[in-house]
Amino acid sequence: MKISNPTEKLRQKLAEEGLEAILISQAYNRGYLSGFRGTAGYLLITPREAVLATDFRYTEQARLQAPDYQILQISGNGFDWLSRLAAEMSLKRVGFEARGITFAGYRQLSEILKEKTGLQLVPTESLVESLRLIKEPEEIALISRAAVISDRACGHIRDKIRAGMTEMEIAWELESYLRENGSQALPFEIIVASGPNAALPHAQPTPRRINPGEPVLIDMGAKINGYSSDLSRTICLGKPDDTFKKVYDTVLGAQLCAIAMIAEGMSGNEADSLARTVIAEGGYADAFGHSLGHGVGLEPHEAPRLGPGSTDKLTSGTVFTIEPGIYLPGWGGVRIEDLVMMDRGKIKVLSKAPK
Repeated sequence: MKISNPTEKLRQKLAEEGLEAILISQAYNRGYLSGFRGTAGYLLITPREAVLATDFRYTEQARLQAPDYQILQISGNGFDWLSRLAAEMSLKRVGFEARGITFAGYRQLSEILKEKTGLQLVPTESLVESLRLIKEPEEIALISRAAVISDRACGHIRDKIRAGMTEMEIAWELESYLRENGSQALPFEIIVASGPNAALPHAQPTPRRINPGEPVLIDMGAKINGYSSDLSRTICLGKPDDTFKKVYDTVLGAQLCAIAMIAEGMSGNEADSLARTVIAEGGYADAFGHSLGHGVGLEPHEAPRLGPGSTDKLTSGTVFTIEPGIYLPGWGGVRIEDLVMMDRGKIKVLSKAPK
């Protein structure tokens, strides 16, 4: 899906930055602007021209997915095509994505362009990402559809999970369900972490078998037309011990506090502190070592960041997670994560799986 007029919005930013053109090399930005989902290619955007340069493998796909762009077939890894276009367009000051090109690629690019055109390359950061920050209604609809699939997968695994199953078996059951029910390739590897493994926030599924009474942390997402969801739940089979009850209630309280109190205009730091204060008051200040949340969209982790020191503003149209956690080495951990959006000044929760 191509969002309405993102290229025109970028052109306005180019004018503000005093740039004649910009070279887009970052894959998510390339897809956002043009609609092209191929894995190789570049965009060159000027006030009047929009060129998508890719190789033979993707030219037909590019014509279908990016009808508003001039398609240029290129070969090899060089930038001769760009120097030719820059000369034809009389370009002298072109931006490039500082985070979207390797140092080796930058050196090659700058040597070719300076030798043949005398063009000045100007590094830019987050020009397109700043456009992606505020989600259009079409994007919200896709993210919401992905969230529905995650919610249903959560319900499915609650019915299927049994003591004695391995983490890997549970992860595969989830992945199969997500794919069979409409998700594209998963946005990130599913986390299933039981017992002491749940103390690792980014644990990978292992052959460990789950036991009654211990925490089982599950983190998963679905993807619809390139847009992701993100959901975490922590469950216990059988009777939970006192530690589980206390930790779970503290995490849930921190999350509910954040959902209720985060308001439009808050910084990521201010939002994070709401939940962090609850966890600290519960006696677990040192056990919440990651940020409260992150943006979700074309990338499973993008702006805004909700965490200590973050100045990112939470404005209407931003979509992000709220996922406090407590992790106790040797025992396990609890994380509860929901996908939310800022909607007319307040939090709207997009994920609906029971907690």
